[in-house]
Amino acid sequence: MTRLNVAICQAAPIPLAISDGIAQATELARKAIADGAQLVAFGETFLGGYPLWLDEAPGAALWDHPGTKAMHRILLEQAVVANDERLLPLQELCDETGAVISIGAHERVRQSLYNNQMTFRPGLPVLDHRKLVPTHGERLVWMRGDGSTLGVHQAEWGKVGSLICWEHWMPLARAAMHNLGESVHVAAWPTVREEYALASRHYAMEGRCFVLAAGLVQAKNDLFDGLERAGGDAAAKELIEAIEGDALNRGSSIIIAPDTRIVAQAGEGEETLLADLDLGEIGQGLASLDTDGHYSRPDVFELHVNTTPSKGVKWR
Repeated sequence: MTRLNVAICQAAPIPLAISDGIAQATELARKAIADGAQLVAFGETFLGGYPLWLDEAPGAALWDHPGTKAMHRILLEQAVVANDERLLPLQELCDETGAVISIGAHERVRQSLYNNQMTFRPGLPVLDHRKLVPTHGERLVWMRGDGSTLGVHQAEWGKVGSLICWEHWMPLARAAMHNLGESVHVAAWPTVREEYALASRHYAMEGRCFVLAAGLVQAKNDLFDGLERAGGDAAAKELIEAIEGDALNRGSSIIIAPDTRIVAQAGEGEETLLADLDLGEIGQGLASLDTDGHYSRPDVFELHVNTTPSKGVKWR
């Protein structure tokens, strides 16, 4: 296969209420697949919404903040878990259509939350990628992932992998992913700001792959709606009320070719961005730059990737 139809579902998530978000995502993905998409991407933590109150609500990062604690409790209660039956509609959609879906979620492992960009693929288990380093205030919400979730899915048309947000400024993480030979890379962001677009275009050039830089559209009112769906909480509501302004995540998703060319670009509102990719461009670009091959120096530089799950307690 040399042609691939892809889509980015740039939509407003349903914050906190993850079951409702799964139903919403399934419908959005189904429509994109009906329009021909073989790969569908959603932005960072689409299931549960991006925790933007940490940046936008005054005092949210202060010790023992009632609203922040309430939000964390709700996320723990709502988060997806391993073998979560609520995710079956997304898996069944992939099995039914043969499409691949990449979507971000809050995931709970024991008592901790992770930022997980999950890849649903037909007839196979979900491929997890847990964010290696939560950025700045995100560390109040998410645990750090490990090397066991650095991987790609081998589809009939090529390999697809993902990194999340500021992982795209981790040179060794990029080198590891380039070694895996992605044809298409999903770059999950809350909003594809100018500097995030630069990082995504750099990744496409460096990795000689197509990049789907997927953002969210999220407003203050979405937080109120999601909180109500998740059961409500007075302290959490007060935290949201303290946020100034309304539009908080502004989309701006882009689809990028291996030569950094922007193939398709979204605005700041909700839309599904579609593109038809010529995968033959990858091989053409490799003629001049192959950072994992002829443009590498393994005799000078060597990277070791630890793919062992990091478990603090080991029961024998």
